[in-house]
Amino acid sequence: MASNSGWTTKQNKKFENALAIYDKDTPDRWQKLARAVGGKTVEEVKMHYEMLVEDLKQIEEGHVPLPKYRNVSTVGGSNKGCNYIAAEQSYSHDSSIYYLQIILGSSSVARRKILSEMGYQFTIVTADIDEKSIRKETPEELVMALAEAKANAVISKLQTTSKREGVDEPTILIAADTVVVYGGVVREKPSSKEEAQQFLKDYSGRHAATVGSVLVTNLKTGLRKGEWDRVEIYFNEIPDETIEKLVDEGITLNVAGGLIIEHPLILPFVKEVVGTTDSVMGLPKALTEKLLKDAM
Repeated sequence: MASNSGWTTKQNKKFENALAIYDKDTPDRWQKLARAVGGKTVEEVKMHYEMLVEDLKQIEEGHVPLPKYRNVSTVGGSNKGCNYIAAEQSYSHDSSIYYLQIILGSSSVARRKILSEMGYQFTIVTADIDEKSIRKETPEELVMALAEAKANAVISKLQTTSKREGVDEPTILIAADTVVVYGGVVREKPSSKEEAQQFLKDYSGRHAATVGSVLVTNLKTGLRKGEWDRVEIYFNEIPDETIEKLVDEGITLNVAGGLIIEHPLILPFVKEVVGTTDSVMGLPKALTEKLLKDAM
């Protein structure tokens, strides 16, 4: 096994997280990896990467116990067929480690789940804003304005509580917002169970769209990158009893348009999704990855 001599635990974890951001197609990948790690030259980073690949080969050949690399995929329950890319991107998910000081400015359970699935470790700082006070002419403008307001609220909270004092490594803030568009009208979170029930009845046998935004802010440089994403969703007829059961659970009040297509009660009645489910849930993975790279 290769030695990690000269690399601190903190540098190793920064390196692991940076690998998930800067893939092999990233321009100036090695320079960006070295900058993310800090205190290491490009040549040292390249050598460290080669050592990592060698370690993974040893795992594939069965010379090293697999549990050391927790998320290396396997075939048939053996170490054969290890997926180097998956291992490179996310083989360590110890929740006690915050390698790049990523902050998710959202209380959304779905967004937390998606960001965790992407292999990132992060802290949560909620954005306390009055969403109803922000109005724009188009849903695209609205979700971008809401994401910006959330980001600014989180930054203000961080400054107030002095949570960033002494931080000398990149700190990334991710803010996002999603609305549902039905019949050309923007729908945010239902204000009551009755409204949620009406929303769901409207979708039955018809179609709606979600418009979601992601805004990534580099708190060290001030660089901010954001974009929006639109998904079209087509439904079969949804039985009234299904709608009633879902509304009674109460969770429809916590999501834009009362729409939760991943829920087991609704999923069987989703006819087609033109776009990605993760975008409907509140955090499009591909767009988030892109903006993370752009903001670094």
